[in-house]
Amino acid sequence: MFAPAAAARPHKQAPPARVPTRLVAALCTACFFLGVCVVNRYWAVPELPDCRTKVNSDNPGAVMNQVSQTREVIIALDRTISEIEMRLAAARTMQARSQGLSPSDSGSDQGSTRARLFFVMGIVTTFANRKRRDSIRQTWLPQGEHLQRLEKEKGVVIRFVIGRSANPSPDSEVERAIAAEDKEYNDILRLDHVERNGSLPLKIQMFLSTALSIWDADFYVKVDDDVHVNIGITRSILARHRSKSQVYIGCMKSGPVVDKNESKYYEPDHWKFGTEGNNYFRHATRQLYAVTRDLATYISANRHILHKYSNEDVSFGSWLIGLDVEHVDERSLCCGTPPDCEWKAQAGNPCAASFDWNCTGICNPVERMEEVHRRCWEGHVADLQAQF
Repeated sequence: MFAPAAAARPHKQAPPARVPTRLVAALCTACFFLGVCVVNRYWAVPELPDCRTKVNSDNPGAVMNQVSQTREVIIALDRTISEIEMRLAAARTMQARSQGLSPSDSGSDQGSTRARLFFVMGIVTTFANRKRRDSIRQTWLPQGEHLQRLEKEKGVVIRFVIGRSANPSPDSEVERAIAAEDKEYNDILRLDHVERNGSLPLKIQMFLSTALSIWDADFYVKVDDDVHVNIGITRSILARHRSKSQVYIGCMKSGPVVDKNESKYYEPDHWKFGTEGNNYFRHATRQLYAVTRDLATYISANRHILHKYSNEDVSFGSWLIGLDVEHVDERSLCCGTPPDCEWKAQAGNPCAASFDWNCTGICNPVERMEEVHRRCWEGHVADLQAQF
């Protein structure tokens, strides 16, 4: 017989191999330094440069990176401010409408003592155009008590609009001359804007912002200082749209985009309008146009991010092209000088604004403004109509 098999003994596992202590220490040290490198690469907060430390000119990439980051922060702040301003304007609009007020009351502050005006007209001018301003004062712009009555009784405010000189010191000859002129006539609106070539779109934005901060009106009107205006007829045109909140009124036009550098109407951003030969979108001609308060508020609140083309009228039209805006093509805002405006008046279609298309204003306005006023003034128009 076979001897009974011995009882099976449990299998005894070999102890795990031990990692040398020195290797563990080396691995821990390596991991520590790796972690420090990763944190410094991805989580370091950029410090403000120390004015006492010399900028490292050997690493211009780092300097440009800091400049780029600062610019992005500024742009983000501008967008935030614009968004807050727009939300505030929208909230005021909703509050005004819930109280049964007209849409043009949307920007008024509760408890505001500012009287509701019909429109504010800004006559855009420059330091060098004193004679043009005087020719307007001597013709279609009321003076003294008549100007005050126009504001109080009709709700119409008219001001010449001009910025600051490159040398804004009150001792400069230009600033002293403007201050004396304003003291004499009290009809100039100064802007916090430096007068220079190519800055007209920005000047129009500053006019709207400044006018909105001073006057609460249904319409804000821009006109050039070489245009003849019949204020009463302009009032009649705007009155037809006074109940609306988003209206853009002017002589609407569209012309070819100028891509030739030698032209005074050259558009550096011509490529944005598509292939060569394309036209601009519809926009009001620059001589005179008007917008409602809501649209003026929109342009003012977003002026930092609204693109400015080389031509002012194109810029203004572009600011409204993507909005739900009613474009009103009013041809009486772009009549020709006599005999055109005179013939239209005799036919029962008096003009609100007259100028020469070939000069983009009245040719030789200082010499001819009086003639245009004499033959096309609305008071003279009423006399002519009474004869027929």
